[in-house]
Amino acid sequence: MFDRWYAAELGRKLRKPYVHLLFGARQTGKSTLLGSLLPADALRVDLADPLERSRHLANPGEFGQLCRALPSRREPWSVFVDEAQAVPSIFDSVQSLYDSDRKRWRFVLCGSSARRLRTTGANLLPGRSILHSLFPLTLAEQPAPLPQGRQEGSAAAGPPDVRLAWRDGEAPLRPFPSWDLRPRLAYGALPGIVTADEEDRADLLRAYAVIHLEEEIRREAMVRDWGAFVRFLQLAAAESGGILNFAGISKESGISQPTVKAHYQLLEDMFVGIRIPAFVRSPRKNLLSTPRFLFFDLGVRNAAAGLKASTEVVDASPGPLFEQWVGVELWKRLQYLGDGKLFHQRSKDGQEVDFVVERGGTLTPVEVKWTANPSSSDARHLRTFLDENPRESPRGYLVCRCPRPLQLEERITAIPWWGL
Repeated sequence: MFDRWYAAELGRKLRKPYVHLLFGARQTGKSTLLGSLLPADALRVDLADPLERSRHLANPGEFGQLCRALPSRREPWSVFVDEAQAVPSIFDSVQSLYDSDRKRWRFVLCGSSARRLRTTGANLLPGRSILHSLFPLTLAEQPAPLPQGRQEGSAAAGPPDVRLAWRDGEAPLRPFPSWDLRPRLAYGALPGIVTADEEDRADLLRAYAVIHLEEEIRREAMVRDWGAFVRFLQLAAAESGGILNFAGISKESGISQPTVKAHYQLLEDMFVGIRIPAFVRSPRKNLLSTPRFLFFDLGVRNAAAGLKASTEVVDASPGPLFEQWVGVELWKRLQYLGDGKLFHQRSKDGQEVDFVVERGGTLTPVEVKWTANPSSSDARHLRTFLDENPRESPRGYLVCRCPRPLQLEERITAIPWWGL
């Protein structure tokens, strides 16, 4: 069992007398984490099992019967429902049970899709539930190898407002296997991939793309033209990191723009897509308002794009993948921290700031460069952003592959990727 950053926070919150909803993409470790936190005698209902799912769909009252059959005792019974979105009526049953006796059961519902819940208007138990999310590994959970000259426990150099500090110490006691940058860009950060043998990672990611992103979406969404959707999925993965281009994807995939928009929404509902809105609060009038779209994991992105995940794929075009890795890392941290927003900025004439972190009234612009030898010329867009937002934005960062932090200008610091 490896350490997850959210484990301590989740364990603390699970003791509160509410219904707990944990969402996240498949294979992010939700069931494993809950299994380590819930009591051994917890009642488990696995709706990922086709037989159990069919039984509860056919008999919506069975769940309530299972819970009421648990004998009364002083401590509440933990009831864990995996893939709860597969049977939306479960949420109504949970509300009825919870309202009848809040001390008898402690419900934990886990899911990898919000689509069916959204489209069916499922009861998400307002006023009774706490929402949690789990994501692929962060840099805090899978630390980078110690580069030459860096001491164990030395302070990171990145923006302090987006760091994930461990509550019980400076570092996890049982971190996931340490990887350099290229494997991270090739294989992503799903726990099962990170702990797998290197020779198996590409096959596991391909199976994820085929079985989950295709077969599970087919079951969840009942896509009519499956061939067109598969073409869309490959194009969306290939274009990950760029500005959303509904017209271009529509033309290439042969499906209408409204359908393309619906498919992108489906990827977000399945927690495999991330939409990064544009930052347009600027005196400049030529800024684009179109969001960027990122896949939640680079390994899955590579496999969904039809590529065999490998460091050779990274070497063919490292810059865009590195930029996506930084964006997803920042996004995951903000989600865990529970506040703050992530933006991008791009003008019609091509000037851009890769990411803008808004948190605590402060704007922190972040540029990403593959270079190991950054210079002031690499920071010109950061300089422009800082000049345009002098009160809200005191400092900017250039994330690159330099071996140590470098002060490029008074307000701009270049930091190594492991110091983010």
